[in-house]
Amino acid sequence: MKKVIAIAAMAIVGFSAKAQNASSTATQTVNLNLSNAIELTFTGNNSATGTTVNLAFNTVNDYANGVESAAQELKVRSNKKFGVTVKTSGASFTYTGSTTPAPVMPVSVLGLKVIANGTGGTIASPFSTTAYTAMSNTAANLISNGVNGGNQTFSVKYEAEPGFAYPAGTYTTDVVYTATQL
Repeated sequence: MKKVIAIAAMAIVGFSAKAQNASSTATQTVNLNLSNAIELTFTGNNSATGTTVNLAFNTVNDYANGVESAAQELKVRSNKKFGVTVKTSGASFTYTGSTTPAPVMPVSVLGLKVIANGTGGTIASPFSTTAYTAMSNTAANLISNGVNGGNQTFSVKYEAEPGFAYPAGTYTTDVVYTATQL
């Protein structure tokens, strides 16, 4: 009986040794070659070109008190900290109308204030959440030290106060925002 158990045990051990599979290993290196990336868009249309903002002056009170725009939200996506600057495309508005010679309205009649800041950065002076700052065609810091991320938003409003010095017509300027990695 001991022989039968010994033979059975040897058969199991022998069978186990024969049941082992051969193996082989292969290794491959994977590199992620990341570049610095930044994008600035208007959230209303997910484009770098925002929709046109029309400030209509229809009453004497509009001329006396100014007209304010709706909120304009922008989004920065960046893999590094960033800053945002703002300026106008020229020192004065472009005039379309019937007055000759064309009146020259400086862009300083247009003000901007930040009404929300979700960038993790700070609103740069002279801009604030409480008062409008006159625009210029010289780039001014708007947001400083924005934190990297995929949904860093901020919102602005415009207010125009041209007073009574300018005739009827359409006065146009582009407001240019630039996001730059730090």
